[in-house]
Amino acid sequence: MRFPRATIDSSALRHNLAAVRKLAPSSRVMAIIKANGYGHGIVGVAKALEDADAFGVARLEEGITLREAGIDKTIVLLEGVFSTNELNAAAMARFELVVHTFEQIKLLEASDKVSDLALWLKVDTGMNRLGFRVEEFSSAHERIRRLKPKTLRLMTHLSAAEARSGTVALEQIDAFHAVTAGIDAERTIANSAGLILWDEARTEWVRPGLMLYGISPIPDVTAQDLGLRPVMTLTTQLISVRDVHVGETVGYSGMWQARRESRVGIAAVGYGDGYPRNIRSGTPVGVNGVETVVVGRVSMDMTAIDLTHIDAKIGDTVTLWGEAVPVERVAPFAGTIPYELVCGISQRVAVEWK
Repeated sequence: MRFPRATIDSSALRHNLAAVRKLAPSSRVMAIIKANGYGHGIVGVAKALEDADAFGVARLEEGITLREAGIDKTIVLLEGVFSTNELNAAAMARFELVVHTFEQIKLLEASDKVSDLALWLKVDTGMNRLGFRVEEFSSAHERIRRLKPKTLRLMTHLSAAEARSGTVALEQIDAFHAVTAGIDAERTIANSAGLILWDEARTEWVRPGLMLYGISPIPDVTAQDLGLRPVMTLTTQLISVRDVHVGETVGYSGMWQARRESRVGIAAVGYGDGYPRNIRSGTPVGVNGVETVVVGRVSMDMTAIDLTHIDAKIGDTVTLWGEAVPVERVAPFAGTIPYELVCGISQRVAVEWK
């Protein structure tokens, strides 16, 4: 069996989609599956989430991959298109387009395909990333309206939806509703955190991403707390078990030193697989159903693990993250967020669907 291995649970994807619908029963769901389905495999994720109302991807190429795999559902290009050739390809593939710059409006104005296109006009309410500023929105909307697209919907993106005690999310929501008031169009505001925390963000459409993969977007709230199931389990196996004496070090630069007589296992996983080099000693992992920790610096292909209190042998399975070791717990030890860990799995990791 090839290791490391990412096992992807399609039933967990469906379970998490059902959890989304329970939270927002009156909303349609645009499942965000960009970045190769957050590292889980874009085609497999799309097939597992066939009951979603639409799929959101970042770029034209991601949408084409889905169409070539036989996915016929509505696909929204969240970054839109940037040339006439891309616009024509998107129209041929029946993609819906997010419009967030005046340059994109110019492309549409020069095209004869707009009447066949569904467009999403994006307002920047404070993210300062994509979208028309509030003071620009009226002009952008009027130019799009004149083009008479097949459908026009409105959207914004929350920059701090996970901050329960803050006011930023509500300020953005209020700004979006104020600037779009009086326009007869469906709207979408909520990402995963917005969907969970802010009733006001649950409009005609919601756009869950991270929570679909069974990962909590809220600090100090676990996926289990939210009724979500982790979709990816990353495992490998022990390829060496050795004794390390008091005072000896493990790995490059001697980053960890044994303070007691220790047993250390070497797991076949490293930064070449997407398990980050900056993972610190003390990062949780599971071996034979028992939690233990990483010791020393992660190498390209190998990671050392403390087995002193575990009865383990070569060939035993090591869980880097999954149900037993939530990826939300692992991420802080790498100084990052769960998104980056699951998206960062490399091509040499075997992927198994169940």
